[in-house]
Amino acid sequence: MAERVLELRVHGVSNTPPDQILGLPADPTGTGPHPRLVSGGDVTGFYRADDSAPDDPVVVEAYSWGQLTSGARTARDVERALWTLLLPFTLANVALYARPGIPPDPDTERWGSRSGITAWLIRLFCLSLTGTLVLAATGIGVDLIAWQCVDQECLRQLPGPWEFLGRGWWRADARALAVGLLVPLAMLLVLGIVSWRTYQYEAEMPAEPRPPAGDGEHPAEPAPNPANPLQDPTFWGGEGQLRRAAVLHLCVGAALAAAVPVGAVLVLDPARGVRAVVAVPTVAALVTVVAIAVVAVGRPWLTRRSGAAPLGRWSLAVGVLTGLALAGTFTLLLLPDGPAGTPLAQFRPPAGCIRDPGLAGCRADHSLPGYDGLVAWLATYQVLLLIAIGTVARSGRRALPVPAAAAVLLPLGTAWLDGRLPGLPAAPDGLRIWMLAAPAIALATTGLLLPRTGSDAGQQPLGVHTDVAWGGRGAAVIAGFGWMMAIAYCAGLLYWVTDRLDGAASPSGFSPIVPPLPVIWAGLAFTVATAALLGTLIRAGVLFHRLRRVEYHRLTGAGQALSAHDLRRCRHVSTFRALHRLVGEHAVRLIGCYATIAAVLVALSCVAALTRARPAPAGASGWPGLVHAAADLGDTLLGWLPLVVAGLGMLVYRNDTVRRSVGVLWDVGTFWPRAAHPLAPPSYAERAVPELQTRIAGLLALTERDPRRMDGVILSGHSQGTVICAATLLQLPTRWRRRIWFLSYGCQLTRLYGRVFPAYFGPARLRVLADALTWPSGHVAWTNFWRDTDPLGWQVNAGERDMPVTDPEALHPSGGEVADPPIRNHSGYPEAWEFHRERALVARLLRRSVPSPRVG
Repeated sequence: MAERVLELRVHGVSNTPPDQILGLPADPTGTGPHPRLVSGGDVTGFYRADDSAPDDPVVVEAYSWGQLTSGARTARDVERALWTLLLPFTLANVALYARPGIPPDPDTERWGSRSGITAWLIRLFCLSLTGTLVLAATGIGVDLIAWQCVDQECLRQLPGPWEFLGRGWWRADARALAVGLLVPLAMLLVLGIVSWRTYQYEAEMPAEPRPPAGDGEHPAEPAPNPANPLQDPTFWGGEGQLRRAAVLHLCVGAALAAAVPVGAVLVLDPARGVRAVVAVPTVAALVTVVAIAVVAVGRPWLTRRSGAAPLGRWSLAVGVLTGLALAGTFTLLLLPDGPAGTPLAQFRPPAGCIRDPGLAGCRADHSLPGYDGLVAWLATYQVLLLIAIGTVARSGRRALPVPAAAAVLLPLGTAWLDGRLPGLPAAPDGLRIWMLAAPAIALATTGLLLPRTGSDAGQQPLGVHTDVAWGGRGAAVIAGFGWMMAIAYCAGLLYWVTDRLDGAASPSGFSPIVPPLPVIWAGLAFTVATAALLGTLIRAGVLFHRLRRVEYHRLTGAGQALSAHDLRRCRHVSTFRALHRLVGEHAVRLIGCYATIAAVLVALSCVAALTRARPAPAGASGWPGLVHAAADLGDTLLGWLPLVVAGLGMLVYRNDTVRRSVGVLWDVGTFWPRAAHPLAPPSYAERAVPELQTRIAGLLALTERDPRRMDGVILSGHSQGTVICAATLLQLPTRWRRRIWFLSYGCQLTRLYGRVFPAYFGPARLRVLADALTWPSGHVAWTNFWRDTDPLGWQVNAGERDMPVTDPEALHPSGGEVADPPIRNHSGYPEAWEFHRERALVARLLRRSVPSPRVG
């Protein structure tokens, strides 16, 4: 049988159809070659042209994985839109992989190391992010509906039979709070069901955790010492951790939701008698659930994705305690008021305020006591947690005492102001909480300025603009953007529900429902952040114009006489070259500048929310009136944000233009397995990588007499496909890599992945891939193609062969053509003559490296 080589092409984020991956010409008549499924199914599959012959020396095969993230219009589109709403969880999960200093072997990571402490802090942050979403739902159900919405006119604004909450037995005492608590619990149930269904989404074909036992042909290989975390054979199989970690998150969310009404009731009406018998074990169970979860997420079992994490006892204990705590919560809320305190009805808004706003107590703030403070303190500690993540990831555990001291001193200072610290003199009369909160956050921020330490700091970059992004603070930056998006979602949802309930406002304009105070500050911060984003985009536009002018002069300044047609073409080419340089040289810095501005806004907003003061009174004029208008504008925009993001998520899966615009960020986020936040959208790579691994090894392992056998494989990856191919190659045993050549084009392994994820694609870790692809003869079986017009493709410089591709081929038509040669920028690499020449050379090398089969 003749020697055969398979070129296996893996597409990028745009879900390129199989016929385009295979390079089949468009045929309106339908008589030309078409793609034929040779392995796989409707979601992921391997395709070849139906006219490919068994004796072709080079067979082209396409692996289509885009249906995992961007399928056609199916019933699952709604579920995928919900995944888009969970983008904050995705960013928080990605932050786990952006921390530097991750050891190549996960078994060697210790909790006290830099990466171990950072992983624990990130998982704590993810746990708090779930709590943020739960607190928003609790604010809607418990505060806005069950506590403040007491009039029939207000309750009629809600869909469903909610009017009974304002009548008779349900309106008395705290019984309405028990009904409002069902809102966050229902949200957790839906979130758990959606996430639970996705735990079989990825690993339908898991990779073998260990190399197969040897046989007569291939002896078993010893387990190599990993030099890259992606070489861990269990990296793509963490289903056991997902299910148990999801139990922790859901139970903590339920405990936090129950703590809001329980805390308010016990503060207003201290428990006595039967109520104390119910309240004490309920509070103890709620505290125990949170304590167990905080300890459990710090255990190394969640870092080691072996699929056999011993979290069963932890999750079972947490589940049982959560059930008991919820039972005690509902019992406590349904009991009548006790004699120890003031009746709860006196703290709620009086009935009839919509009809007569002049009634006594109508214009006072009757929001649920303690809820605003709980939201403000949670946001403040999340900011301190983000600072701790950035400081430890950058400077190691020596930087942890700085944010930890701020986290301890801030509540102590607040207790001192309130006179709750016996033995200390009273606080000065002019001292306010913002005078303590602002210095505490500033003190914690100084930890971000400490010098970098650790092995990553000493690594030499692979080239210009390939150093670690944001000075090693990448995990905090990514998690911070996820947190800001979560805050925006929750604030917008709370404001939208408040505005809907205020639809029954009195003719005088009086609004009986008061949104939580942090929502108002979030609206003001969102307005300023939007203005800062516009400023950042303007700065990017100025840089782009400057770069385009430089590139245009470079193209036209060679001294040759150019026609008007060629000058116009030079303007077009300079546009793409400028975009290539803008993304590769300035994008990370621009994002860092905006992150700095956003961090200052977030810190100021948290300090302002702790003061319990409003930005400006309604109806104010002048500067206070402008501040009030900006806050209202921001809240209105936030109210539409969840719908806009969900609609954009629908378009991502239906519209190719939107898909190409935002698909890069989405597919980067969902590439990584869910190891930090189990409720994030599923990872497509947990299915794509094992399938590629199984396909390649299966074809190379066939016997010589099998007509499907391949003597060598050219693994050809485009854009995001290069990342999938790199992960696959690091998982393959050595004996298969000796018969593989890697062709990458539109590659983002250095300027994007290498800078943001240095522990996996940094200078030292990317050279591991080049060493793994080095044959005994000395050939580095890796060729990387790039264009200076490609905004997402650059050189690698890790030991492979970098080959520039001319784009466009000429400024004017040639060879009898009448149309200008196209500017292909990020697409069409396999159609370039440089690619064809290299592939022919590689195919010849692969055929020579394998002994010819002998028949008979």
